[in-house]
Amino acid sequence: MVQPPLLTSHCALGSVSVWAEPGMVFFLVLLFLLPQPVHTSWVEIQNCLQYLRPAVYRDGDLVLSGFFPLYYMNQDADLSRISFLLQPKTEVRNYQYVLAFYFAIEEINKDSHLLPNLTLGFHVYNAFSSDQFTLWSTLLWLSGKMQTLPNYNCQTQSKSAAIIAGTMSAFSAEIGTLLELYRTPQVTYGPFDPMLSDKDQFPSLYQMAPKDSSLAHAMVSLLLHFGWTWVALFLSDDLKGEQFLRDLKAEMVKNGICVALTEKLPVTKIMYGTGDITFMSRIRVSSANVHILHGEAGSLVTVDMAADFFLTTGKVWIMAAKQEIVLHEMNHMLHSFHGGFSFSPHKGEIPGFRHFLQTVTPSRYPEDFYFTKLWLHLFHCSPAGSLCGQIYNCPPNASFEFVSGVIDMMTLTDSSYFIYNAVYAVAHVLHNMLVQKTEMGSLEDQLKLHPWQLHPFLKNVRFTNSAGDHISLGEKSSQMAQYDIHNAVNFPAGLGLLVKVGEFVPRSPLGQGLVISEEMIEWPIGFTETPRSVCSQSCRPGFRKIPQEGRPVCCFACVFCPEGHISNQTERCVQCPAHEHPNSERTHCIPKVVTFLAYEDPLGMTLACTALCFSAFTAAVLGVFVKHRDTPIVKANNRALSYILLISLTFCFLCSLPFIGRPSTATCILQETTFGLVFTVAVSTVLAKTVTVILAFKVTAPGRRMRQWLVSGAPNFIIPSCSLIQLTLCAVWLGTSPPFVDTDTHSDHGCIIITCNMGSVTAFYCALGYLGSLALGTFTVAFLARNLPDTFNEAKVLTFSMLVFCSVWLTFLPVYHSTKGKVMVAVEVFSILASSAGLLGCIFVPKCYVVLLRPHRSSLCGSREKIHCGSNKPS
Repeated sequence: MVQPPLLTSHCALGSVSVWAEPGMVFFLVLLFLLPQPVHTSWVEIQNCLQYLRPAVYRDGDLVLSGFFPLYYMNQDADLSRISFLLQPKTEVRNYQYVLAFYFAIEEINKDSHLLPNLTLGFHVYNAFSSDQFTLWSTLLWLSGKMQTLPNYNCQTQSKSAAIIAGTMSAFSAEIGTLLELYRTPQVTYGPFDPMLSDKDQFPSLYQMAPKDSSLAHAMVSLLLHFGWTWVALFLSDDLKGEQFLRDLKAEMVKNGICVALTEKLPVTKIMYGTGDITFMSRIRVSSANVHILHGEAGSLVTVDMAADFFLTTGKVWIMAAKQEIVLHEMNHMLHSFHGGFSFSPHKGEIPGFRHFLQTVTPSRYPEDFYFTKLWLHLFHCSPAGSLCGQIYNCPPNASFEFVSGVIDMMTLTDSSYFIYNAVYAVAHVLHNMLVQKTEMGSLEDQLKLHPWQLHPFLKNVRFTNSAGDHISLGEKSSQMAQYDIHNAVNFPAGLGLLVKVGEFVPRSPLGQGLVISEEMIEWPIGFTETPRSVCSQSCRPGFRKIPQEGRPVCCFACVFCPEGHISNQTERCVQCPAHEHPNSERTHCIPKVVTFLAYEDPLGMTLACTALCFSAFTAAVLGVFVKHRDTPIVKANNRALSYILLISLTFCFLCSLPFIGRPSTATCILQETTFGLVFTVAVSTVLAKTVTVILAFKVTAPGRRMRQWLVSGAPNFIIPSCSLIQLTLCAVWLGTSPPFVDTDTHSDHGCIIITCNMGSVTAFYCALGYLGSLALGTFTVAFLARNLPDTFNEAKVLTFSMLVFCSVWLTFLPVYHSTKGKVMVAVEVFSILASSAGLLGCIFVPKCYVVLLRPHRSSLCGSREKIHCGSNKPS
C-alpha cells in the first residue's frame, strides 16, 4: 500500500524539486507583521496554512465527485502545500473550476424541476497527471478513506453517481482504466481528444468538449483572411498532435499554404534542458512571421519556459492551447504571445455566474480548506465562518472581482464552462433515471443507484443549458465545434486579457464562416499594420509566378507575362481577348487598332497614284500606237496583239486598286479574280506575239509552207484559249469557296488586320499556279526565239520582259510570306505594278522612243538604208 506524503511542494512539471520553505516563511512573516487582533496567533495561522486533506466533502442525497488540478505532488519531498501559495498564476485560476462545480450544484439544488426534493453533494479531489501520483486521488475516492486501499471499493454505492475530471487527456486515460473496473462514468471537461472517443478502450468515458475536427479549417480560414501563406507549426508530440497535423496540412495544401517549420513538443520533459536554447533560436530565425501552437499543458513546457525567459517579438502566435496556458504567460510587461490569436470553443454567458464569483466567500463553503487558503493568500485575511475562522479583518472589497490583474478570476474559462455543463448533464441523467423508476413503481429504492446504470442515459442525454447552448454527450450527436477567436492583449503591470475579435462557424453558407473585427486587433510589437508572412513576395502586376525547384509551392520567382497575356492581382497570366492586346506593362488589355491598307495612308496613296499614273501612261502608249498604226514598227509582230497587250496592261495596273481600301466581299472577290484574268490575258498575249514571231520566221524561210498558219491568224486563238482555262478555274473557285472578308488578330498583337481570306486555298493556288506555268512557258518560248533574224523582231524584247516578269513574282513569294498586315498587301500591289511596268517598259517604251524621237527608223526603207550604209562602211 502506497502511503503518499502529506505535504509536498513542487513548482512545475518534471523531476526537479523546488523547496518552498523560504517562500512559506516569507509569507508567514508578512502575515505576522500585518495588524491583527489579539486572538490571532502565529500558531493558528500556521496550522491553517498547513491543514491539508485528500478531499473536500459535502454530503447530499446523491454525490458528484470532481477532480481538479489544484496543487502539485513531489515524490522526494516530505511536505505538501497548495501550489498557488508559491506560484499565484495558473493554479489560482484553476480554482475557478471548483467554483463552477459548486455553482452548478447550487443551481440544481435550488431548481424545483430538476431533481426535486433531492440534494446533490460533492467530493472535490486534487488531480494532477504525473508518473507517481496520477492514481492516488482515484484510489482515495474508491477507498473512501484517508489512506489508499487498492482493490477495495468502500464508497457508498447509493450516493456516488459519477466523476467529473480530465483537464488533461493523459489524466482521464490513466484513471479511466481503473474506473472501468466498476463501470463508473467519467465526464471530462478538457479539450476533445479523439483517443478518448474510442469506446472499445474507454466505454465509460464521455467528453463534454465538442469535436475539434473543424479547428484546422478555422485556422486556415484565419490565415487566408490575412494572406498568411508561410507558417511555422509547434505541436505536441502525441497522437492528438499527429492527428491535428494531418488535418491542418490537408487544409493548408488545399488552400496553397506552406509550412516553413514543424517543431514537435515532447509531452514530458525536464525543464530548462540544454535543448531549450536551440529551440528558441529556431523560433527567432524562422522566416515565418506566423506560428501555430497546438497542445495541452503537458506538452507546452518548452514554450512555457521560453515565454518566461526569452522575449520573441515580431511573431504572431495562433494558439489552440488551453486558455489558461495563454493567460499564464501574460504577467510580464512584454510577452511573446502579445498580439496573438487564441481559438476556443464557443461558450455562452452563464447567467448568475459572474455575480456568484463577486459574492462568494470561504464562509459559504467552510469545509473547503482550499478556498480558505486561497482567500488568505489573496486578501491576507480569513472571514468568520470559514475553516480557519476569522483571521484579521477583511477589507470591504474582498472579492474575486478586485483581485490583481495578473489573476483574472472573472473571465469564464473553457474548462469551467464544460464543468458547468457536465454537472447539469449528470443531473439530467439522474433526473431521467429517477423519473423512470417512479413510473415503474420502484419508489423504495429510488436513491439506490449503481454507476453502470447511468450509461444508457448518458449516451442519449440532450438539453439546453442556461446560456442557450445545446448540449449532448452521444457520439452520434456530437457536432463540430464553433470557435471564438480571441486576441491576446498585454497591458502595463502585467495585466493580460483575451479580447474576442471574431468567431468561426463551420458549415456556414457561402463559405462565410469566419467573422473578424480587424479594428479591434492589437498586433505584436514590431508591427504597425497587418503583418505579412509569405515565403516570396507577391508578383507585381504584369508578372506571373513560377515554382522554384526543390522548394514549397509558396516559394516562387516572378517572370514577365508572355506576349498577348496580362496579370493584375492574380499572379497568373491570362490571355487578352482576340480584339484586345496587352499594354507595355502587361497589366491590362486595351482595344486593338483596326488596320488595313487605306487610301489615306501614305503608302496606300502612293501605290494608288502609281497605279493610276501607269495606267494613264499605258493608255497614252496605246494612243501613240493607234496614231502611228501604219508604221512598220507598229505593224510588225501583229498590230492587234499589241493593242490587246496594252489594254490588258492598263487593266493590270488598275486591278491593284481593289487591294487598297477597307476590304469588302466585293473587293475580295475582285482582287484575285481580276488579277488572275487580266494577267492571264497579258501573258497569253505575249505568248501569242512570240508565236507570231516564230511563225513569221518559218514562213519567210526557204522551203517552208506554213503561211496558212500565219494568214489564218492561229496565234490569235492563244489568248481566248488560255483565258478560258483561267476563267474556268476562277468560276470553280467562286462557286465552291469564294474569298471573304476576314480579320487577323495574331499576326500583329497590337492590331486587328482586316484581310481577304482566299476561301479555297486549293483553288487559289491552282489559279496562281496556272498563271505561273503560263508565264514560264511564255518565257521559254521567247528565250528559244531570241536569235531569230529580222528587222523588227521582238523575240529578244519579249524574252527580257518575261525575265523581268518572272523575276518579280519569284521574288514576291518569300517577301510576301515574311511580312504581315498592310505591308503584305502593299507587297502584292507593288509586285502587280512592277511586273506590269516591266512588260510595258521592256516591250513598248523602246518602240515609242523610235516612233516619237527617231521616226526615220520606224520606216522599212530607213531601216534598210541603215543596214546598207552599215554594210558599205570601210572595214
